[in-house]
Amino acid sequence: MPIDALKLRVKSGIEKRLDKAAQSYLGDPSLAKVNFAEPFGEPALVDPNSVSWRIFKNPVALFIGGVTAVILEFAEPRVRSGVWDNTSFRTDPVRRLKRTGLAAMVTVYGAQSVSERMIQMVNRMHNNVAGVTPDGTPYAASDPALLRWVHATASFGFLEAYSAYAAPLSDTERDRYYYEGRKAAALYGAKDTPQSLEGQRLLFQEMLPQLEPSEIIFEFLGIMKRAEAFPQPAQIAQHSLVRAAIDIVPSEVREILGLDKRFGLRPVEGRLVRRMARRADRLLLRSGPAIQSCRRMGLADDYLYRGR
Repeated sequence: MPIDALKLRVKSGIEKRLDKAAQSYLGDPSLAKVNFAEPFGEPALVDPNSVSWRIFKNPVALFIGGVTAVILEFAEPRVRSGVWDNTSFRTDPVRRLKRTGLAAMVTVYGAQSVSERMIQMVNRMHNNVAGVTPDGTPYAASDPALLRWVHATASFGFLEAYSAYAAPLSDTERDRYYYEGRKAAALYGAKDTPQSLEGQRLLFQEMLPQLEPSEIIFEFLGIMKRAEAFPQPAQIAQHSLVRAAIDIVPSEVREILGLDKRFGLRPVEGRLVRRMARRADRLLLRSGPAIQSCRRMGLADDYLYRGR
């Protein structure tokens, strides 16, 4: 077989696996536990025409952005200890990420009464999490400063993953997105969270002196490459998606953490991940939170997909 034909065949096979990974993530059964279609007519914390609703319908951006967010969270030693010592990240990372993903979906798409009840439950859990870092610094999961960092890193991860791999966003759209998150941030107990792109940049600059490298970050990345987040054979996509997540971590933070170019996307992987994210952005899953929430608001199934 000619070498060009062989390359095309391999490329086609990888793309099919990436597509399967996206559909699997969209069809995560844990999302079925929440009825996003009820109560009919009740709005969410953000509007259907928001940038947030557009971003969170894309499972590829959510997976990549979620990994980026954790990398940034783990760069802060108190957050790292709080998560690593008090959650199931080491023993059951996929279940932990899916719970986090479900909470994000409910926060963005769920009816306001539903999302508020869930956030209250999360806050009660945070109130019971406290400890000290290996160097003896105390931490508490309910600390507004730490909640601010967690909120900001999650917002950054999802936004930049979508813009880098699915559809480029303007600075105006970024400003809108950060402003849209203010209600949820307040309910979670996070104070003075970024409400604009400039606010995000200022916070990241402010936090740089507090960030530090850790072997736990490399352990987390290794876990995410091996964990069965997708069924076979789509798991091949995870290596590329984790590399894509590293690529959008700000360069100053990557330097602090020791995440040099070896950890980022290879050129062929970048093209494949972008193609996967763009396809996922046009994939309508009728049972998914985005479409179910559109139905709750009396909108057409393809409301978030028109003109895209």
